[in-house]
Amino acid sequence: MQHFIDLLKTRFTSLMPCQLCGLDLQLHHSLCHDCWAGLPWAGQQIHRHELDIWVACHYRFPIDRVIQKFKYEEQLHYQQLLAHCLMSLQLPQVDALVAMPISTQRLVERGFNQMLIIAHIISKQLKLPIWQPVIRSAQHAQKGLSRNERIEKIERQFQIIASERHRYQRVLIIDDVVTTGSSLYALTQALGRLGCTEVYSACIAAGKI
Repeated sequence: MQHFIDLLKTRFTSLMPCQLCGLDLQLHHSLCHDCWAGLPWAGQQIHRHELDIWVACHYRFPIDRVIQKFKYEEQLHYQQLLAHCLMSLQLPQVDALVAMPISTQRLVERGFNQMLIIAHIISKQLKLPIWQPVIRSAQHAQKGLSRNERIEKIERQFQIIASERHRYQRVLIIDDVVTTGSSLYALTQALGRLGCTEVYSACIAAGKI
């Protein structure tokens, strides 16, 4: 029965217009062939803040606008597109996914953690559990701080949940946009303290430092 429902959904979706141009039919994860091919693909690893980070796209039009609309304007219909951008990468073999946490304040303001939504799609596709053993304290502006002050402030934001005991050895952090990589680095350090031996990172897009 579920297979039949999924098949109907797939056929119905294939008759809908592309979410970017609105002209041609959806062929690739809610986009038409030309719009999917025209995304600012990167598909490579970049080195930021002592980390090698897999990135699907460059943070340029139209993916920058898609991320902004998804994240700040609650246009959640873009979730499939963004999830499949990540899944276009040659992701490493891991035991669990870790979505970049956001602070309680941001969660209240936004109403959702955008990367947790995407993690659920990837989790279902790759049959991997989602593991969220770290919480994030209030996120404040860092303008005017030195590099070392920014790093120290970000590292203090990530706190291990005291009751967390279910440890995975190999995990993949997923995030939307990487710039300096300081948040990914701080979360990687926290996961290392939990006993993770291999921590990888993948982002939808990479911006310029």
